[in-house]
Amino acid sequence: MTDKPFFTDIKTLRERARQHIEQGAVTPGYSADRETVIRVLNEALATEIVCVLRYKRHYFMATGINAQSIAQEFLEHANEEQMHADEIARRIVQLGGEPNLSPEGMLTRSHAEYVEGKNLMEMIMEDLVAERIAIDSYREMIAYLANDDPTTRRMLEGILAMEEEHADDLAGLLEQLGP
Repeated sequence: MTDKPFFTDIKTLRERARQHIEQGAVTPGYSADRETVIRVLNEALATEIVCVLRYKRHYFMATGINAQSIAQEFLEHANEEQMHADEIARRIVQLGGEPNLSPEGMLTRSHAEYVEGKNLMEMIMEDLVAERIAIDSYREMIAYLANDDPTTRRMLEGILAMEEEHADDLAGLLEQLGP
């Protein structure tokens, strides 16, 4: 065992809290590369927005015998992707960055593609591909952050869990529709 105290003394905590107060939640204990985290979060934001738009199109364009229930699934996923985008944008601001919501370059920043799909089966497959891309992207972001930014990591872990749920839902829909 070491004689090093587990906690910083209160006086030091209070002094540090008064330094660089304009940085809000970002204290000297933040050890991630903030510029990189903000850039990666803006890519995730673009990905979520592209997914919202694709799911919304699929919601409105779904036709066929199974369309009503699948369209509702598309709408539910679109709403959840929008919640993810909002969470990510809020975190970017907390880190002292600016969420890049500009439509210009959105597809370039996004990890997922915007593929419309010609029929219900193609729509589901394209959404599943996008979810699988998001799953791998979020896993890499989480691994990169490790313990350097636990708040962002936890947020991304929550989003990842939802993306995995979406992928599972879509795989189930594909199975229901058959070949």
